[in-house]
Amino acid sequence: MDLTDFRVATSETARRINRRIVLNLIRKHQPLSRADLSRHSGLQRSTVSMITEQLIAERWVVEGALGHVPRGRKPTFLHLNSERAGVVGVDLRATQTTIGLASLDLKFVAQETIPTGRHPGKFMSELAARIRRLITAHAEVTYEGIGISLPGRVDTSTHQLVFAPNLGWGQCDLKSPLERAVGLPVELENAANACALAELWSGRHPESVRDIIAVTVSEGIGVGMVLNGQIVRGPTGLAGEFGHVVLFEDGPKCRCGNRGCWEVCGSNSAAVRYYAEATGSSTRRSASPPAFVDVLRRAEQGDTKAQEALDRMGHYLGAGLAMLMTALAPEIIVVIGDVTQAWPRVSRAINSVLRQRLSTRPSTRILPTDPAAQPRLLGTIALVLQKHFGAPAVA
Repeated sequence: MDLTDFRVATSETARRINRRIVLNLIRKHQPLSRADLSRHSGLQRSTVSMITEQLIAERWVVEGALGHVPRGRKPTFLHLNSERAGVVGVDLRATQTTIGLASLDLKFVAQETIPTGRHPGKFMSELAARIRRLITAHAEVTYEGIGISLPGRVDTSTHQLVFAPNLGWGQCDLKSPLERAVGLPVELENAANACALAELWSGRHPESVRDIIAVTVSEGIGVGMVLNGQIVRGPTGLAGEFGHVVLFEDGPKCRCGNRGCWEVCGSNSAAVRYYAEATGSSTRRSASPPAFVDVLRRAEQGDTKAQEALDRMGHYLGAGLAMLMTALAPEIIVVIGDVTQAWPRVSRAINSVLRQRLSTRPSTRILPTDPAAQPRLLGTIALVLQKHFGAPAVA
C-alpha cells in the first residue's frame, strides 16, 4: 500500500465495487438472471436487484427473454447493452494504421486502414479527420473515447511518446492534439500492453488467470505484462522493453542503437534478413527483399531456405521466451503476429531452446493468437472501457 497516495474506503467504495462485480459478471457470462448473479457474486438478492435496476436505468444493461423453470416465477435474463457506448480504436503501426469503431460487446461495426505517415504532426491531423468522419457516419452512437495502441512506449506522467525506434518518430505529444481535434478523451498504450489487456478481457482463459504476458512479433518485438490482473508500466511507462535486451553483443545493429537485441534476432525483419542472406538477394542491388508474408508462403511451398529462416527466427524467439519464463514465470505467454501462421514449425524451434535453457521449466503455457482476432485493436477498446469495469482505486 502506498501511504503517500491513497483513498480511504467508504460505503460508496463498497457500492462501486459491487456494481462493477455485477457488471463484469453480466459481461462475461451473459445472459444471467438476477438469481444467477446472486449465486455467482454472493451478494444478497435485494442488493443485486438494486444494482441491476440502476444499471438498466443507465442503459448499461437490458432485460431479455424469460427463463423456463418447473414452477414459480420465471426469471428475466440480463444482457450487456451493446448499443450503450461506442469506442474508437486505433492500431498504429510503422507502415499502416487501422481505425475501428466497436460497440460495448467488443464487436467492430466499422474499420478502415490508412498509411502511417512519416511526420507525426501531419499524420495525427489526417487521423483526426478520419475519426471525425467515422463519428459523423455513426452519429447515433454515444462515444466513450479513443484508444490507441503504439509500437513504442508512452511516458505515464506526460502522456508523450518517448521510445519508438521502429516508428521513427521522436518524442511527441499525440494525446492533446487529438483530444482537441476530436473532442473525445484519448488513451494511449504500448501495443503489447494493449494485447495483454485484450487477452485478459477476451474470456478465452479461465477467470483464475491473472498473470499474462503478451509478446508481439512484427517489425520488432514488444512485451506487455499483466501481473496480478494489472498492467505493469513502471514509473515512467518504459517497463517491459525486453525486445531491446541484448542477446549477444556481436549481433546485428538494432534501430535502438545496440547490437544483438532480441528483436533484431527474432522478429519478422530478422527472418526476412536471414532469408535474403541465404538466397544472396541482400547482395544484389536489383533485388528487393521479400516481405515476411513471402517468407511464410515460400516456406509453406517447400522452400528450404525460407524454412531455415523461420527455424532460426524461432530459435531466437525461444531464447527470449526462456528469459521471460525464467524471470517472471507467468501462467500464460501469448504470441501475437503473422508468425503464428507457421506455428507448428516455429514452435518446434522454440521448444527445442526451452528444453536446453530451462532446467526447471515453469508451468507456463505458450499460446499463439490468431491475427484475425485483431488483439491490438481489441486491446484499445478494452483500454477505454476498463474505467467502467475495472476495480476502483482505494489504496
